[in-house]
Amino acid sequence: MAESAEIILDGKSYPYPVIEGTEHEKAIDIAKLRDQTGYITIDSGYKNTGATKSAITFLDGEEGILRYRGYPIEQLAENSSFMEVAYLLIYGKLPTQAELDDFSHQITKHTLVHEDVRKIFDGFPSAAHPMAILSSLICSLTAFYPESVSPDLSKEEIDLNVIRLMAKMPTIAAWTYKNNMGHPLNYPRNDLDYCSNFLYMMFSFPTEKYEINPKVVSALNKLLILHADHEQNCSTSTVRLVGSANASLYGSVSAGINALWGPLHGGANQEVLEMLQAIQADGGDTAKWVEKAKDKASGFRLMGFGHRVYKNFDPRAKIIKKAADEVLTALGIEDPLLKIAQELEQAALTDPYFVERKLYPNVDFYSGIIYRAIGIPTEMFTVMFALGRLPGWIAQWKEMRENKEPIGRPRQIYTGELERDYVSIEKR
Repeated sequence: MAESAEIILDGKSYPYPVIEGTEHEKAIDIAKLRDQTGYITIDSGYKNTGATKSAITFLDGEEGILRYRGYPIEQLAENSSFMEVAYLLIYGKLPTQAELDDFSHQITKHTLVHEDVRKIFDGFPSAAHPMAILSSLICSLTAFYPESVSPDLSKEEIDLNVIRLMAKMPTIAAWTYKNNMGHPLNYPRNDLDYCSNFLYMMFSFPTEKYEINPKVVSALNKLLILHADHEQNCSTSTVRLVGSANASLYGSVSAGINALWGPLHGGANQEVLEMLQAIQADGGDTAKWVEKAKDKASGFRLMGFGHRVYKNFDPRAKIIKKAADEVLTALGIEDPLLKIAQELEQAALTDPYFVERKLYPNVDFYSGIIYRAIGIPTEMFTVMFALGRLPGWIAQWKEMRENKEPIGRPRQIYTGELERDYVSIEKR
């Protein structure tokens, strides 16, 4: 007999089926609850609510497991390129060499953006945050490709929009940085791979030759892979919710970028770096700041430790720590912030206060140090997060469309005024 759960309301019993995922996660299917009983459930922040079934990413926070399409993140970070992982997430399998070559070639063909996009840059204030520009320009792609809003896109049309977005995001991201710096914009180079091309557009100048460091390319590949998807987080759920209204891929991802921009979601690595800089400016006494973190009255907390989902060591943090060591060594950088970070990490791994609360270093803890080492300014950190998360957003939007999921429509419990009569303005 299939497992079920029973809800008893007003003396009447209502059975609801229990469904189980391939990794034995269980859920109570209450899809018919309101129709049958008139009741809804309240779950502030959706912490216990499964909004969809997905075959893309498996995450076990208690065990510290992260897998894309069944492949452990550790294996992908060690052996794959970002392009290969993007193909895996979007199309559900690791590509053959021919498939990967074609995917990469198609993206290379579409890296240029319409020249009118350059004119839009002139309309932004010079101090505009890069994420504001990025979200606006990604949304503007719907205007350049109006056919993308059709609810009846063919597989070929969806694939074309996927390729366009994967191709144009690095160009727009790099131009956002160049525009903010007042530097001339660089057009993409078709002879370079995805990550090398992005670094070229970010850091080259027409006045001198730009040398691409393979160690930096390798580190950037790892960073983007580690951020490529993370199950139903705030920005991913936003992409699926907006997409459920048959919004275009560009509009849906633009909404995800805005969700990611929130400091509670995508801004943590910037906050980590700012914390490390503050500790350095204070003399670098990490023991003092560790004690402050343990004192609730101080109002200070260590950024980059703990995670809303992981109750164990974030598997991505182990990989990124090694990458940080490698890139700093390769570039000959002795960053005092790394020493501070290492001392904080050691304290968190040995101090009972942090161990008991499972406040382990997370992926944001070291990513900012790598970005800083390769010359990316702090205000661009969240843009880098968005660049990495792009294939995950695309995969989630595509899965939602293919599954023909209904438009998202959360319910509420109303707590406002009871019915009352309108009072004319002279009598108020």
